[in-house]
Amino acid sequence: MPEMHRLADVGFHAGELAVQRRAGVEAQAVRLARMLEPVELDGGIARFLAGRTFAALTGRDDADRLWVTPLTGPPGFLNVTSLTTLEVGAVLAVGDPLHGLPAGQQVGLVVVEFAARRRVRINGTLIQAGPVRLVIKVEQAYGNCPQYIQQRVLISEYRDQAGAGDVRYDSALASEDVELIRGADTFFLGTTHPERGSDASHRGGPPGFVRVDGDQLWWPDYPGNNLFNSFGNLAINPETALLFLDFTTGRTLQLTGAAEIEWGEPGRPGDDGHTGRRVRFTLQRLVAGHLLAARQNAHSPYPRNPDLTG
Repeated sequence: MPEMHRLADVGFHAGELAVQRRAGVEAQAVRLARMLEPVELDGGIARFLAGRTFAALTGRDDADRLWVTPLTGPPGFLNVTSLTTLEVGAVLAVGDPLHGLPAGQQVGLVVVEFAARRRVRINGTLIQAGPVRLVIKVEQAYGNCPQYIQQRVLISEYRDQAGAGDVRYDSALASEDVELIRGADTFFLGTTHPERGSDASHRGGPPGFVRVDGDQLWWPDYPGNNLFNSFGNLAINPETALLFLDFTTGRTLQLTGAAEIEWGEPGRPGDDGHTGRRVRFTLQRLVAGHLLAARQNAHSPYPRNPDLTG
């Protein structure tokens, strides 16, 4: 009990604490807890954001459904305007489920530099949402390790808004959706907590690490930083959003639904990370299109991606 109080004092919520405890990593987590304290957007974080061209945003549409969407732009489209304010100069396509997302909600942002295998997660409140600019009041900003980031060089590409007409809205996966998922070595995960707000995170592995099982997807959990921010949210609230991207063609697949953590014996078939943990996602709605305004011209897999085990 004293350890629980010490962890709670540094900002972990009940879901994160429960998952850390079950995974047996409470001591490791508490050493990193200061990462979650409120920070100012200065120094290294501000310089990192200024040079980036890609991010993924978790937020809610006007029907209160959770989605993750890609954001792209030239260096400078992520503009720190004060120690706690980030302006995002990005246009959300007409067909994007977060096009016209309402302000006043809590959002999560993960900013990735694929070529250098670096990422920063940002959580805060969307205080303005216009057609060409989002403004986020930042409450948390912290870096994540380079694990499982596949190296990519992305080139921005003009996106014709007239192309929004080929977006497909559905509640079941089509064969081309399954093909995209099974070939993906990267996806983005959106989760949310009723008080702490939404979060966006990166997931990577070898192609095939996300399995398709009817209207469900599942993937193994890999060893990470032991904070369990996403898992902690899932322990409280099953609402989940996924974003899959084809970085060669610009094809996008956005899914919203519910997910749960499954605990089992380490080393069972499919437990590629040997943690005994996996996430099972049940689809409710999807949006499929070509909404990524960037293309890759170089790619190199992360050298220590776990092998697929079944």
